[in-house]
Amino acid sequence: MNRRVYLAAAGSAAVATVAGCTAVGEVGEDLFGDPEYDIGMSRNEFLPDDFEATVGDTVVWMNTSEADHTVTAIESSVPEGADYFATGDYEDQQRAEAAWHDHHGGRLGTRDTFEHTFELPGTYDYICVPHVRGGMVGRVIVSE
Repeated sequence: MNRRVYLAAAGSAAVATVAGCTAVGEVGEDLFGDPEYDIGMSRNEFLPDDFEATVGDTVVWMNTSEADHTVTAIESSVPEGADYFATGDYEDQQRAEAAWHDHHGGRLGTRDTFEHTFELPGTYDYICVPHVRGGMVGRVIVSE
């Protein structure tokens, strides 16, 4: 292989990676183009903000932005008998919100992931605690 061609290609790949993109797909995709997550995050929104799942599915969130985020279920929206979920594995919304405000508990840094398996059908609303005032809310709709 021509050394200059190889170095030029390697340099382009390095620049693309530093700039936040890859030659094989979007950030958050593996080499085969399959997403590593179901729900991403911009500065002030979940992408998508509504997500459909089936009972037994594990949903994966990834912080695809440069800001810190949380995934914090709105406790009143969690169907009766379903497990509460929040980054940091807090038992309820009050503890999750207090932990964020006290010491950034439940923080998802850039490219960090969080996952939750939904065992019961229903609608699960959730927020990003530091960005809820900016409208960062999401919903997972789980069907049988």
